[in-house]
Amino acid sequence: MRIRLVSAVAVALLLFTGCAATDAPGAEPWAAPPAGAQPDYQLGGAYDPAPEVAIVGRDRGAEPAEGVYSVCYVNGFQTQPGEFDLWDEDLLLQRDGVPVFDPDWPDEALVDTSTVERRERIAALVTPWIDGCADAGFDAVEFDNLDSYTRSDGALTLDGNLALATMLVDAAHDAGLAAGQKNAAEDAAVLHDEAGFDFAVTEECAAYEECSAYTDVYGEAVIDIEYTDELPRSFAEMCADDESPASMVLRDRELVTPRDDGYAFETCAD
Repeated sequence: MRIRLVSAVAVALLLFTGCAATDAPGAEPWAAPPAGAQPDYQLGGAYDPAPEVAIVGRDRGAEPAEGVYSVCYVNGFQTQPGEFDLWDEDLLLQRDGVPVFDPDWPDEALVDTSTVERRERIAALVTPWIDGCADAGFDAVEFDNLDSYTRSDGALTLDGNLALATMLVDAAHDAGLAAGQKNAAEDAAVLHDEAGFDFAVTEECAAYEECSAYTDVYGEAVIDIEYTDELPRSFAEMCADDESPASMVLRDRELVTPRDDGYAFETCAD
């Protein structure tokens, strides 16, 4: 196993090992996630993290976990389920007068990043969510669906998404939050170098053998979530693989809480 159970003192020390920085005069300082710390991913519901956990990801509608480095989930490039009505119709990608939805997430419409004017309005909508994460006490924000352009049949481009991502990263840094890239392995280098992302949150990079696409760019600042329903090998073998990031957790696909059937949780410290 890569990492043994860490004490509360060690966790406290880890929380201060990230690089603090500011992007501009007057900006709040932000800190990267603690390198190599054990994570948990709780988008399906909040609960007290296990003793070995020092990084917790939760939805922006939840309170951050206490005593750990907390990452706030923001769906920045598609609509969040239940929040479709928050978006002006012309900010959603249209095809034949109908919004285009993610084929794998049919309750998430793609946001239209194709023009400067739309990107500015999208950023104006999303920035208060980012500020809300900071006000709630989160340490960082992760932006999901950066690769929405790959599901647009050519209507959206990497350049358009990259331009919006840059605006959102700047807003995160201004709020004192580190900014995390969510998935999009093929774009990791440009998202880091041009948009300014500080770390990556990945799903199943070990299962799909693409972790190095992130670690080559972000080093130890990579947090990976693997899922029990798609394991080509044991989680212990994944933890021992030199290609895997040190910060890795095994969860159930629905990310339910310990009170629910189907709950699964394991870290490389187990």
